[in-house]
Amino acid sequence: MRIWFQKHTVEGRTPLLDKLYAEHLALVSSPGTTVEIHTLPPETYGTALPEHLVGYGEIGLLFGHYFAQTAVTAERDGCAAWISGAGQDPGLAAARTRVSIPVVGYGDAVWQAARMERHRLGVLGFIPHLAEPITENIRAAGADLASYQIVERGADVVQRALAHDFEPFLDAYTEAARQAAKAGAQWLVPAEGIPNVILVHLRVHELHGLPVIDPGGLAIKTAEHLCELRALNITARSNAGYWMRRPPQAAVEHAERVLLGKVIGD
Repeated sequence: MRIWFQKHTVEGRTPLLDKLYAEHLALVSSPGTTVEIHTLPPETYGTALPEHLVGYGEIGLLFGHYFAQTAVTAERDGCAAWISGAGQDPGLAAARTRVSIPVVGYGDAVWQAARMERHRLGVLGFIPHLAEPITENIRAAGADLASYQIVERGADVVQRALAHDFEPFLDAYTEAARQAAKAGAQWLVPAEGIPNVILVHLRVHELHGLPVIDPGGLAIKTAEHLCELRALNITARSNAGYWMRRPPQAAVEHAERVLLGKVIGD
């Protein structure tokens, strides 16, 4: 199967980051699964990381709209599933309405698993502005958030790690883990995808006695599982109700041309 993994970064800005994502997603996917990594357009932002743009709801809606459009492109291109690969899960709800293939969120996959396994979450984030939307998503999923820690000097230690200087990164995340453990967390979760792949690369699966969850890996395995369930007719996407009912394809394409100026995927 082919899985479309939509990232929130720009390809080529940080060579190590591109390498870590490719290695990680290849490692966690099953034989026969191809994970296709897609990034934002190169002109989206001019810096190494997009943290200066993600603190605004208005821009977040634009990102979400773009992400949902890529889910439509993924389905039309024959992908079996689509993943929103950012901690705040941009475009997730819209994508689930717009496509019939399984749709999975980097964050949502963890929140749902934590709720089912009744584990309290300790989220470790390096972008302060994302705490609000991610916390809202955790509550909406019905999961138990024990602590949301903002990693000290987060952007700096992440950028240093992407320049192969990992010690400050590990020190900062270990301290954040200590604070989360003190608050009663049982699972540690990197809020964003970049620290996730760095931790996996460093083979850090535990901090301060608590397991470090791999959201990117969990998203891939969740997508594979959902595809397998559908292939076996164990589950299916419903077409009933306002949000799930699929309109005629010709009507969708006409609306896209009028409202968006093109058919997505053209």
